[in-house]
Amino acid sequence: MTDFSDLIAGYHRFRQDRWQAERDRWARLSEGQSPRVMVIACSDSRVDPTQIFDASPGEIFVVRNIANLVPPFELGGGRHGVSAALEFAVTQLEVPEVVVMGHGSCGGVHAALSRRFEGAAPGEGGFIAHWIDLLDEARDRIVAEHGDGPEAARALEFETVKVSIANLRTFPCIPEREAAGKLTIHGAWFGIAGGELHLLDSATGEFAPA
Repeated sequence: MTDFSDLIAGYHRFRQDRWQAERDRWARLSEGQSPRVMVIACSDSRVDPTQIFDASPGEIFVVRNIANLVPPFELGGGRHGVSAALEFAVTQLEVPEVVVMGHGSCGGVHAALSRRFEGAAPGEGGFIAHWIDLLDEARDRIVAEHGDGPEAARALEFETVKVSIANLRTFPCIPEREAAGKLTIHGAWFGIAGGELHLLDSATGEFAPA
């Protein structure tokens, strides 16, 4: 696809083929949703959770943003898009599982590592800089250990998942439900080139192929 006309052409194919084939499913979905999993993923156009997990409409509740980040719980400040989506999925839809999924070749992670937008004005990278500064502490730690090359980039991609999971647990509704056995949190990383999914072992803190 290259432009909006391609999107419309795709819609017509969807309407004629997939929608027609699953009209009963769409009729049920029009009455409400009850996804079993929330996935927090990157906005990167190459990393679509519904494709990676071969999911159908209505099965996963997806939130996507730059570098699949979850900000820590806070009451003041500006808009809280991720916080609102998290609150809705966990307290209203009562999803029993949340997955934070990072990926290879992440532009947000590269920007954090290189500090590309540091000091930029809003509209010229400033909004990006203020978002990915959630990774400042992790970046400094990784640069001290790995430098700033490909090894560091991969390490920060993994660490971004861990940062988001740690921030998830600053929301009171999360540890409450974990303690009650009502919610499980998973970490994952997807390699674009090889198509492989790695899962985070919560006990060791290491990622391994699914």
